[in-house]
Amino acid sequence: MTFFIERGFRVSTEDLLRAWKEFLVSEEEDFRKAPVGNEAAKVSPSMFADKFLDNALLYPAEHFHGVLAWDIFDYLDAQLLPRVMDRVYSMLRPGGAVLSLFHSRTPERFCRYRIADTQTFELLPASTLSVHARVFQNREILDIFGKFRSSKTFVGRDQVREGLFLK
Repeated sequence: MTFFIERGFRVSTEDLLRAWKEFLVSEEEDFRKAPVGNEAAKVSPSMFADKFLDNALLYPAEHFHGVLAWDIFDYLDAQLLPRVMDRVYSMLRPGGAVLSLFHSRTPERFCRYRIADTQTFELLPASTLSVHARVFQNREILDIFGKFRSSKTFVGRDQVREGLFLK
């Protein structure tokens, strides 16, 4: 955050992974409290994803020039991922960019990221918010960003795959 703010950028943040985890915990608690046989308590994974996005990533269309997605996609449920991608795509202005990171192998621990300078970002160990869901292969990453018009990806020395995708 500091890196961008010091350079005069307006910044909005949303901890999507934390919000998703809190949403699931809340939904599980509501499910436990529901009377046995309650039809309203039966919800599909895609309904969970839709319900979550009723209160997440609520930004106007074409609002942002860029989105830093870090490794969020490695942790999202299969039903939520395409919905989040649709929302991110709609939030970006034409020519806007998404910088995303993907683990090329299951990470040993959960990390947060910090941009140290114009050439370096750091992985900072953090308490685990969620279980790493999957490792995406190159083709899968390109499919996730299928609506975007161009991309560049590469794997760094730390085995983290970086991708820049333009709308």
